[in-house]
Amino acid sequence: MSKSLKNLWGRFLFRDKGVLPTKKLVLLHALLSLSFIIASFFVAISWPVIFLLNGFYLLFSLVDLVFSPSKKAVKVERVLPAEMERGITYPVQIVVDNPTDEAMICELKDGIPQSFVRPFPLRAVVEKGSRKSFTYNTVAPVRGDYKVEKLFLRYNSRIGLWKKQIVVEQSHSVIVIPDMTETKQYLENAQRFLIHEGVNIRKQKSGVGEFAKIRSYVVGDDPRKINWRQTAKLQEVMTNEYEPEHGKYITILVDCGRMMGAELKKGNRLEKSLEAALTVAAAALQKGDYVAVLAFSKKVKAYIPPAKGMPHLQTILKAIYNVQVDAAESNYAEVFQYLQLVQKKRSLILLFSDVKTFLHEESALIYLKKVRQRHLFFMIGVDDETLVTRAKTVSNTLEETMVKGVAQQQLLIKKREKSKWEKQGLLMMEAREERLATAAVSHYIDTINRGLL
Repeated sequence: MSKSLKNLWGRFLFRDKGVLPTKKLVLLHALLSLSFIIASFFVAISWPVIFLLNGFYLLFSLVDLVFSPSKKAVKVERVLPAEMERGITYPVQIVVDNPTDEAMICELKDGIPQSFVRPFPLRAVVEKGSRKSFTYNTVAPVRGDYKVEKLFLRYNSRIGLWKKQIVVEQSHSVIVIPDMTETKQYLENAQRFLIHEGVNIRKQKSGVGEFAKIRSYVVGDDPRKINWRQTAKLQEVMTNEYEPEHGKYITILVDCGRMMGAELKKGNRLEKSLEAALTVAAAALQKGDYVAVLAFSKKVKAYIPPAKGMPHLQTILKAIYNVQVDAAESNYAEVFQYLQLVQKKRSLILLFSDVKTFLHEESALIYLKKVRQRHLFFMIGVDDETLVTRAKTVSNTLEETMVKGVAQQQLLIKKREKSKWEKQGLLMMEAREERLATAAVSHYIDTINRGLL
């Protein structure tokens, strides 16, 4: 296909600038031709007459095109958020300025990436001498960096025989980060978020922690913490309240290997792990702890050294928002070696990975034993709901019985391997995808409250 034909095809597909005939022009020309055919049965019409009438019709349409609003006079502006969360709906605004003395029937198409939700074309009438705002909603399902450069506008001529199409060059950079909904929910109401299996996380080792404040005594408080001096002053029973010591080190490991690409109800395992990791990081930073994050697969992909304070959450987010699943298997031995070099302080290591794959990594057990001598280790993964469902399914046929038997066997193997690792002091668990962040934060809070670090 020649370059001119490609440009013409792109124009019809709303991807190029130029002029296009409308349905009205084609329909009127079809009616004119049909009239000539019918008239030819009754009156002899010569070819010069037919050519002359078609020429007049074409000239009339060109006059309509010439007196349509100029492309240079029309101005288009896009308002697009610079940062979007994966799977969240965002409004995008496009403003069309029509300074001419004629109303325009417009069609708009934005040049956002193909992976975004694209509700185009947008149609509306922009009155003469006015500005019209077009708003559409879009969703970005894939994290990453994106460039939005072009904006396409079509508008009809005065009579509507032609359409002019213009391409507006407006470059915008958009980054799509993980869904931060759970992180925001935790920051808004931590206690409600941490209700895990119906029990509020309040357990704290007695006599451990920093003094926080003096408050009124309530039923259930430890009588040993009553502040008798303040009680005598105020003639009301007052008690001391303690909170866990701050300044602990939390190291979050995020696996980006092949198995983390397994699809879930919403996204894949890596997406849910990133969201849970960011929630744990926000919880720890809010408590005043130091947080380090390491993303890896075959080799280390990103490492953020430990720091404290909520601004550090943005540092973590900028470093890991674009990590993707690799086709290679994860190299746990290398990442634990690297961790021993960079993390000298005793810390709680939270590993987000696929438990089933990890259990068969015998070489990782050797390095983990060394890591366990200095650090606390906890691994959490997404539960394989398909396997659990098939293991519980009532079987009615031989094939269903075989599938159920294999699923139950896999669960028993996993349970046996987990028991072997846990005897070495290496705890691990699996949670449903919607409970992954809750389970991870609950374990972190429980570890801090019990003074294990």
